[in-house]
Amino acid sequence: MPEWHTADGRCPLSTGSTAPGDDADDWDDVVLDEDFVRGAEVTEPAARTRMLTARWRRRGAPEPEPWRADEPPAGWFWSKRRRRRRRRR
Repeated sequence: MPEWHTADGRCPLSTGSTAPGDDADDWDDVVLDEDFVRGAEVTEPAARTRMLTARWRRRGAPEPEPWRADEPPAGWFWSKRRRRRRRRR
């Protein structure tokens, strides 16, 4: 049993599941609604954001490139090979 447990084996940190009265904390009756959460001043960046930031610090930021080309490569989408494959299915 960890040393921070009480003598009877219970954890002194309340999870909000205790009955009010005996071992109740001040936090048992607190409700954290969406307005409270969204109003927080500090937000944790997403895991992907942290990963990309660390990668770009090591290697340098990538060069900007267009999201997609204006036109697909010539003949790629409507090529004869793709047309034959569509007919077989």
